[in-house]
Amino acid sequence: MKRIIYSFLIGGLLGAVAGFVLGTFAFPYIFPPPPAAETLTQEEKTTVVARGLFIHANPADPVHYGKGGVTVYENVLHLGGDFEVGPGPKYHVYLVPKAQVRDSDDVRQTMFIDLGRLRAFKGSQKFPIPDGVDLKKYQSVVIWCEQFGVLISPADLAFAG
Repeated sequence: MKRIIYSFLIGGLLGAVAGFVLGTFAFPYIFPPPPAAETLTQEEKTTVVARGLFIHANPADPVHYGKGGVTVYENVLHLGGDFEVGPGPKYHVYLVPKAQVRDSDDVRQTMFIDLGRLRAFKGSQKFPIPDGVDLKKYQSVVIWCEQFGVLISPADLAFAG
């Protein structure tokens, strides 16, 4: 009788954990949030410092991908209307000093600037850049999963002028 009770409890616990993990990954695919549509004001549309395109860093990984454009102005970073990443939990936008980020370790081993949490998996979004940041020192913009410490998508920046 004890063996049946223990088996039932262990099975229930394993089932609950498996259900939670599956739900965490499946929820954003089943109930995706609406696309973002933030626009820049005339004051924010100052000089373009750099532009880039998000890429799929690891084609063998179908879950972690990104695409679309990013523009860096003097005080704001703007993800274009064509921006899209695969859904997941707690995504952040980082400015990274390393060029050609292609691996999670490239981000972990640097002193990045966290611009904030991604508000949608698709669409135009803007993120203020803190005062005093020397943008020429930051060669990449990355989308980073803070919860699991995983690179989602990098964008190499090409500086204007």
